[in-house]
Amino acid sequence: MSLPREHFDDLWATEQDPWGLESSFYEDRKRALVLAALPDAEYRRAAEPGCAGGALSRLLAPRCRELVCTDVSATAVERARSRVAGFDHVTVEETDAFPPGRFDLVVVSELAYYFDDADRARFWSAVVDALEPGGTLVAVHWIREAPEYPVDGDRVHDELARMEGLGRLAEHREDDFRLDVFARVPPSPRSVAFRVGLR
Repeated sequence: MSLPREHFDDLWATEQDPWGLESSFYEDRKRALVLAALPDAEYRRAAEPGCAGGALSRLLAPRCRELVCTDVSATAVERARSRVAGFDHVTVEETDAFPPGRFDLVVVSELAYYFDDADRARFWSAVVDALEPGGTLVAVHWIREAPEYPVDGDRVHDELARMEGLGRLAEHREDDFRLDVFARVPPSPRSVAFRVGLR
């Protein structure tokens, strides 16, 4: 069973900074790694489902001509909207649905392990279907024990590595988390050096 919306509503109602997203060096560093892993300098249209309070959204915004952020928690959405105020090309919506349209970047940060097998399969299918050919998917998840989650982060990333329609561009693993970058194939994934002409 996927964790219900009420779980996140309660968390945001009782915690000023859930998971230490806005106050820990760990999260600051992880966001820096996510940004460094992006294989293109700029994206046309990006999606960040499960954006929480917008700490990563604020950093993604300058790299995107349009950024669509979503979260199930009204409190998280309110915080994210405040954090990205001034970026007219960023929208933040309260929904549990994957945003409509096509994207050349999707960032899934600390989200997919909240879904049970069926919901996770539907979610990844929506992500892959929404990616433009050659588009980038970045996934990053905590991999230490978290018994309240329906599935662990390692399994999330192992599943992604086996998905049809994705080719791996980069992988980074630490004791705490995994970060993987995939491209929608075809065409074949292109390295950063290839993208900038350093062949």
